[in-house]
This record gives sequence, C-alpha cells and structure tokens, in this order.
Amino acid sequence: MVLRPAVASLISAIVFLAIPLDVAAAKEPLNVEMDQAKVIELEKAAATVIVGNPAIVDVQVLSPSRLVLTGKSSGITNMVILDENGDAFIDEQVSVQTFEDNTVRVYRQASRSTFACTPKCVPTVTVGDDMNSFGAVVQQQTQRQNIVEQAAKAN
Repeated sequence: MVLRPAVASLISAIVFLAIPLDVAAAKEPLNVEMDQAKVIELEKAAATVIVGNPAIVDVQVLSPSRLVLTGKSSGITNMVILDENGDAFIDEQVSVQTFEDNTVRVYRQASRSTFACTPKCVPTVTVGDDMNSFGAVVQQQTQRQNIVEQAAKAN
C-alpha cells in the first residue's frame, strides 16, 4: 500500500499526538558544583535524608529545615527527604558538575590542565585533567598540607 505524502503526514501527526510526552512536567535537577557547597532551605522539617550515591554529593543536616549539599564528584544522583511520618516530600535529582568560573583549561592535544585564576592563575586539581598534571598538583597540595600540619603540631 502506497500512502500519499499528505496522508502519511496526517498519520504521523496523529501518532505523535497520541504519544504521552511529559516533557513540560520534567523538572530540572538541583545543580551543585564540584567542591562547592549549596544551602537548601526546606518548607517543612526533614526526619530522614537519603542520598542515592554519596560519592557524588554529600548532605550535611544543619537543622530539620536546612541542609548543605557539597558536590563531591561529577555525576547525577538523587536525594529523597522523608518527613516524621516517613512520607517522601522531596525526591529530586542532583547534578554535580565541575566548577568552571574563574578557571582556564589548557589543552595540549588530548591532554588537559586546569588553572584557577583569581586573578593570578595557579594549577588546580580538576577531574578530567591529564594524570601527570593532576598527580603533580595533588602531590604538591599534599606536601604543603603536611608542612602546615607539622608546623601546627610544633607550636
């Protein structure tokens, strides 16, 4: 059976309208940047806070109606908050992305290094950077932290 273009277009339009699309109701995830904290105010008291993957986002409960979310690694997880009756009143996706404000990325072919520029640029640790660059920055930061801790113990 050969359909004429006008009939085929009409059938396509009818099929498209019959497919339930909930795109308008889709909610944006709660965005948190890696290594950054975000304070969340709740409309009612939370009794329980559940995070799908705590390796992506950490939640600290300041009070029953105030939370602090800290981005740990890039990714998407969810957060469910239950009230005192055990009913979920929040079930949200949480998206964690790298913090890019005031940063510069330098690419050498497939190799990337990231610098924090506020206003002088210094190397920073960013997931996705070249392992040599990343490792060197981590090593320097660890050594510096050890020196600071040793100096504090000496005083």
